[in-house]
Amino acid sequence: MASLRDIKNRINSTKKTKQITKAMQMVAAAKLNRAQENAKRFEPYTDKIRDVVVSIASGSSGTSHPMLQERPVKKTGYIVITSDRGLAGAYNSSVLRAVLKTINERHSSTDEYGIIVMGRVGRDFFKKRNMPIIHEITGLSDQPAFNDVKEIASSTVQMFADELFDELYLWYNHFVSPITQTVTEKKVLPLTDMGDSDVKYSYEYEPSEEAILEQLLPQYAESLIYGALLDGKASEFGARMTAMSSATDNATALIDSLTLSYNRARQAAITQEITEIVGGAAALE
Repeated sequence: MASLRDIKNRINSTKKTKQITKAMQMVAAAKLNRAQENAKRFEPYTDKIRDVVVSIASGSSGTSHPMLQERPVKKTGYIVITSDRGLAGAYNSSVLRAVLKTINERHSSTDEYGIIVMGRVGRDFFKKRNMPIIHEITGLSDQPAFNDVKEIASSTVQMFADELFDELYLWYNHFVSPITQTVTEKKVLPLTDMGDSDVKYSYEYEPSEEAILEQLLPQYAESLIYGALLDGKASEFGARMTAMSSATDNATALIDSLTLSYNRARQAAITQEITEIVGGAAALE
């Protein structure tokens, strides 16, 4: 049975842990608000590019582009977004398990796919399993700017243009709420699933539809990658806030339980002392 000193030490250490998890919860909540704002501010930009691209691609001029056309798939690229740190519940493990399962189902050889990974947790996961990492980026800001990922986004799109990949998928956690993040797979290239624009506009293109499409399609693909990163960051902070809230609640429950055990042990010790005193006094009579 633990001594009073041992129980007291556990109570003190648990209280310190609770202070840390509570502080981390508050920090994650503040970062979540900013991450949600960043994601919402970026949506109109992506939507406008999509409107223009759909307008040109669905026009009567027959304008087309290699990024809009499917081709025989010899190699598939996967962009996987994770975090640099843990303590975020199932944020990383859920997306990594889903990606691993999908790759095992779709491919029989490492020559059939390549991975572009964002985040130290994902990088370590794939390296440990000797899976082919084509590109990696770690140490991203909690509130990343487009320039932070422009190189990896543009180089990944160029890989498709150079036919290193014949299709490209994004894997990330889509933010639903602080307690709910949905593992999402999105096909980035070729851009065959854009559908029709909800709003129809009449555009005049200068110098030509082909020239505009040539510029906009890579930017649109890059914006999908950056938008997924912003969405993933919001999911990360939501998951971390929820995990730290749960850890704080568990610490509180443990402190209450240890305090009860401490009081009972102290009561038993006092009762034992009284019994020994009474017994000693009786022996002297």
